Amino acid sequence: MSSFILRRGLIIGLLLATASLAPVRAEEPAKVSAAGAETTVTTFAAASLTNAFEDVAKAYAAKGEKAQVKFSFAASSALAKQLEAGAPASIFASADLKWMDYTDGKGLTLPATRATVLGNALVLVAPADKAKPVTIAKGMDIDALLGANGRIATGLVDSVPVGVYAKTAFTNLGLWDKVAPRIVGSESVRAALALVERGEVPYGVVYATDAAVAKNVKVVAVFPTDSHPPVEYPFALVKGQDTPAAKSFFAFLQGPEAKEIYKKYGFTVK
Repeated sequence: MSSFILRRGLIIGLLLATASLAPVRAEEPAKVSAAGAETTVTTFAAASLTNAFEDVAKAYAAKGEKAQVKFSFAASSALAKQLEAGAPASIFASADLKWMDYTDGKGLTLPATRATVLGNALVLVAPADKAKPVTIAKGMDIDALLGANGRIATGLVDSVPVGVYAKTAFTNLGLWDKVAPRIVGSESVRAALALVERGEVPYGVVYATDAAVAKNVKVVAVFPTDSHPPVEYPFALVKGQDTPAAKSFFAFLQGPEAKEIYKKYGFTVK
């Protein structure tokens, strides 16, 4: 009887010793996942960069680069706030200097990597089937342009860059008091553009590059360059996320191949 108990005890002990090895083996896949994360580059980019950046990513992949590029496109204001809330990203590409200054000031981006890469133009657009040339100037008759109930779509005028540019332009032209009640503020320039495309509003203030990719929209006027600050796009690496893969794609975003793509979409290359 005692021999049986001894053998039973040895068997149980062996099983327990074997089971104790399981946690060591379970850690190995986690190490692989972490290594894989280092080759993923997430870029937070202004909505107006959507088409150009997607083409740049394709060109980058075509070179045989192994890094996986992912994008989050939205208003620069929303993206800056997401970074502040801890959202993971490797690169931030803003549609104005203000929101890059904001992330710099919060210690979220690396100022030493910051570069103003692109420029754009601010334009007035209308549905293609109703588009007629408009002259934007001080003293223009907004009521005559819009009619009794017409409205103008653009970004939220206190946060979304295109809306901020629009408000500044109308203010400098002495038109803001009349325009303000007619503004439909949207969460991004692409959302404002969509309202014009669908014919829900007769006019919109967007960037020239957004108008160029729209199917049912035409530019009816370009805002005077002295009516608003230059539309500029600063890029920067995000603090703590400057991995070799991120640095590689960040350099490509500023390189000659990418610049040719930007030109194709109508951006001004710095």
